[in-house]
Amino acid sequence: MSEFQLYFGLGKDHILDYANGYDHILFVVALCAIYLMRDWKKILILVTAFTIGHSITLALATLKIINVNADLIEFLIPLTIFVTAGSNIFRRTEVSDRTTYINYGYALFFGLIHGMGFSNYLQAILGKNRDIVSQLFAFNVGLEVGQLIVVSIFMVASFVLVDLFTLNRRDWKLVISSAIAGIALVLMMEKYPL
Repeated sequence: MSEFQLYFGLGKDHILDYANGYDHILFVVALCAIYLMRDWKKILILVTAFTIGHSITLALATLKIINVNADLIEFLIPLTIFVTAGSNIFRRTEVSDRTTYINYGYALFFGLIHGMGFSNYLQAILGKNRDIVSQLFAFNVGLEVGQLIVVSIFMVASFVLVDLFTLNRRDWKLVISSAIAGIALVLMMEKYPL
C-alpha cells in the first residue's frame, strides 16, 4: 500500500466512522438539508468549500503554525452545526442564489473551525514528521471522498422521500434540520453544561 493510499484511507475512514466522525457528518448533512438531488452542482461546490476551509486550518494546526485551545474547538464544532441547522429552519423552502452563497460562506468559514478539530487526530498519526505535504493532501482528498459518500447517501434518501414519495420538501428540511440542531445543542451542553 502506498503512502497516498494509507492517508487517503485514513481521511475517508475518519469521516465514515460514524462513532467518531458523527459531528462532521451532522455538519455536512445540515449544509445539504435544504437542497434536492437536482442541486448536485451546488452541493458539490458546498462540500468542496468546506474541504478547502478545513484543509487550510488542518495544515496550519498540524504544522503548529496556529494553536487553538482544543476545548474551545470542541465547543465551536457543535456550535457551527447548530447555527447551520438553525438557519435552515428559518429559511424559505426554495433555495435562492443568495441562500446558496450564504451556505458557501458557512461551509468555508466553519470548515476552518472543523479543520482545527482534525489536527489533533492527524498530529497523532504523523508524529514528529515535518515533511507532511503529501500526507495532508492524501488525507484531505480522503475526507472529501468520505463527505461525498455521506452526501450521496443523504441525497438519495432525500430523492426517494421528497421526489418519489412526495414528502413535503419543507417538512423534510424542518425535520432533518431540527433533529441536527437538537443533537448539536446536546453536544454543546456536554462541553459546557449549564
